Parts: sequence; structure tokens; C-alpha cells
Amino acid sequence: MWYPISLTNNMSINQKQEALAALQIFLNTPLQVTLNRHLTCVPQETVVALFHSVASTVPAYRDFLAGHAVNTVGIRTFADFRRLPMMTKNDYVLAYSLDERCRHGHLHDNEMIAVSSGSTGNPVAWPRASQHELDIATRFEHIFGQAFDAGSRSTLAVICFALGTWVGGIYTANCCRYLSLKGYPVTLATPGANKDEILRIIREIGSSFDQVVLLGYPPFIKDVIDIGNAHGIDWPRYHIKMAFAGEVFSEEWRNLVCKRAGVDNPHLDTASLYGTADAGVLANETPLSITLRSFFSANPRLARELFGESRLPSLLQYDPLSRFFETHEDTLVVSGDNGVPLVRYHIADKGGIVTYKDMLRFVRDQGVHLDKTLLDQPGSQLPFVYVFGRADFSVSYYGANVYPENVTVGLEQPDIQHWVSGKFVLQALEHSDGGRTLRVTVELLPEVAADEHKTSVIADSIQRELLRLNSEFAHYVPAEFQTPDVVLKPAGDPEYFPAGIKHRYSRR
Repeated sequence: MWYPISLTNNMSINQKQEALAALQIFLNTPLQVTLNRHLTCVPQETVVALFHSVASTVPAYRDFLAGHAVNTVGIRTFADFRRLPMMTKNDYVLAYSLDERCRHGHLHDNEMIAVSSGSTGNPVAWPRASQHELDIATRFEHIFGQAFDAGSRSTLAVICFALGTWVGGIYTANCCRYLSLKGYPVTLATPGANKDEILRIIREIGSSFDQVVLLGYPPFIKDVIDIGNAHGIDWPRYHIKMAFAGEVFSEEWRNLVCKRAGVDNPHLDTASLYGTADAGVLANETPLSITLRSFFSANPRLARELFGESRLPSLLQYDPLSRFFETHEDTLVVSGDNGVPLVRYHIADKGGIVTYKDMLRFVRDQGVHLDKTLLDQPGSQLPFVYVFGRADFSVSYYGANVYPENVTVGLEQPDIQHWVSGKFVLQALEHSDGGRTLRVTVELLPEVAADEHKTSVIADSIQRELLRLNSEFAHYVPAEFQTPDVVLKPAGDPEYFPAGIKHRYSRR
């Protein structure tokens, strides 16, 4: 969204020129300049310019605006922009064809397509071109260049996300490779979600580098660390760094994994990214945000005061010239350029935003004095976004969105439906040792008793349907963790299925 050329309506500028211009900007602009540009540019003006670009070049958005009686000429200020209708997956993404949602109706102007599972498991395609990846590559450069000091240390980046059409693996690999092109001594290895191959690569070539960065879903990276320890890998020898994405985790979990990996400085040696298939990487943890989150973890009362809930959200910083956040009823709305440009897109993640000044004022009022080196880093004044996770009924498990609709199919099979009411509660449980379990608590019909046979049959059926319906589950979740932990409860169980109360199909 930052690249001025990407906002042009001039059809004479072809895809090659646009990609080349974006690459030149990325390669020739120092990280500190990019991270501080929001201090001299006005994000609100940039997002209004994005609106006019999308309105004039994207057929679906023109029709969407017409359906809401929006006169684009009248959208001049940010106050005007705030009155625009929000996009949602149902009334925009699913309502128009993929071609119509691309600029000029040309899907073929994009070089890559990622796929995410929809709420019923049906895939949704999200295209992108190299200029969109280059915008996102800055999020990785922020982590590698600032926290991991990869500009002065030879770095082996091991991509542990699943490879394929799913957004995590290939997207991450491409963005990290752009860092190599920019001059960072970063070398990629792409074993994907193959633990044996990950460990083999580290054993054979890890010691040739100053440091090794593992990039993947939090529970998967923990499994790699634990299995490596069991197989005698001396993790401290490789000076491990870890970059996570896909799930919210606790600071206790971060510290546990760091201890097992021999990592001494969690705020410098780890970082999490907030990304979605539809909008790309939206924000990233920084040494400052991790330090603050650790403070809030130790002070739950203050966390509740600032974030509004007793659970601790992810806390990250974002560039408002790349991804512009708003809030709607305690959920996040984002605007940004991509293969399918998004303007006021309701991503249904529960969370909010805090300005840099408001964040510092809040912690200073509590008597906290942050290290000056944290505040003097480029990008330290970026605004904060906090994210609790999906506001719908899905749960995140090994980076896969697991939907109640998928589980329902498993319970509707002929050999099962005469045992169960159809009600269940879906949970992704975190254990004291940092492990994860997908728990499905199922309500039995009256007069039906629980036994091991029913539990086994139901678990197998749910797993089978998850693998069939949800491609993310099939490819993100390691095989040994795909079988859900099924717990059978009697009809009307007061804890899970109380009578007279609207049932919720997931808990967090």
C-alpha cells in the first residue's frame, strides 16, 4: 500500500514495471526509513487514496459501493472514509467472483495464489503479486534486521510452515528470500512441516551459520525443540531464534520454549507475526511489544484495564501506511493493498489498537520506565494492535482454523447420530508443559451412556471429516496430533450443556 506506483490508475504501467519499481524501493530503502515513514506521512490520507484507487480499478468494489449508494466523489476526508460500508467475507468475498475482486478484473496480473479454508471447509483463493510480497517482506525485515541482528550475522532461516497453496510456507519463504536479495546474509532451507528433515538440516548445516531461525506455528516449533532435545541436539550450539505465526500463546509458553531451546533473551530471540490469508502479514512483535506484553502478563489487573479482558492478547506493532487498522465493536477492520485489495475489511478478529503515545502514557502512569534503547529503535513509535483471536466460533490449532461446521459433519454420520444430540464444545487446550490438545466435548442423547467404543468411533469420525473438509487441518496439524480428544457428557450436563442457555460451540 505504501508504493505510490501501486495506487496508479494508469493502465499503461504494466505488471513488470510495477514489480520492478516495488523491488527497487524495497532494496534501496533502509529499514529505519521505512519504519519511520509514518511519522512524516499521514496514514489517513494514504488510506483515502487507496479507497479511490480501488474504487476506480476493481469491478467488484465499484458494484459493492453502488449497492450501498456511495458516491465516490464525495469521499474526500478520513471522516468520509469512516462512513464507508465495511467489507465482510459473506457480502463481498463470497458475493463476487475472484476476477471481479482483482484490479481491472484481471486475476492473471497476480503471480501467486494462496488458499484458506472457509467456514465450511470450502477453499477461498487469495492472489498476490510480487509487489504485495515486498510490502509484507518489511515485516520480516523488521524482525530479522532489528531483533535478530541478521544484518551482521550469517543466518539459516528454516521454514517450518506447511508448504503448498496454504499461505504460511511459500509466503514466508518468498519474503525471507527478498531479505537475501537486499543484502542480508540469510540462507533459506524449506523442509516445511517435516520434523525429521528439519532436524537433519540443523544437524548437517546449522553449525555453518552464526544463528538458526526456526519459523513456524508455535506448538509445532515446540514439538521440534522437544524432539530435538530427545534426540540429543545441542540447541544452544546453533544460537536459535524463533519466529511464530498463527496462534496466540502465553508468555509462560514463550519462556518454556526458550528455556528448552537454550534461548536467553526472549524479547530479542523470538517474535510473532499476525497474518491472515486474505490480508497478508498485518503486524509483528518487536522487542518493545514483547517487553510490554511480559509486563502485562505479570500484571493481569493492568492487562484487563487496558485490553478489556482477563486473557492476554498478542501485542504487536504495525505500519499504518501498509495495513490500516480500525475497530468495530471490539473487533478489527483492516485496509490494505493486495491481489484482492481490501477497504474496511472486517476480519472478525477480536482485538483493538493503541497508539504509541497512549501505550507509553499508560505504562508510565504505572511507574514503569522502559529501557531507552527500546524506545530509540527505528519503528518503536509504530502503533500497537492487540489480538485475542477469532471473534467467531472457530479455534486455532497448530495454525489451522478448526470450525464447528467441520465437527458437525463428523457427528452426523449414520453410526453416530443416534448417540449424540449434535451439541458439542470445541477447545484447543494448552497444557502446563506447553503442549496442545484439540478437545471436543460431546453431548449424548438421554439414556445413552458413555463408553470407550463410542468415544473411539466419534473421535475417528471427527478426524476423518476434518481431514476431508479442512485442508489447513490436514496440512498444518502433525499426524500424531490430528485425533481429537473426545469427552462424552450426559444430556444437559450443567457445565457444558446447561438447559435454557444459548449454546456456544467453542471455548477459549
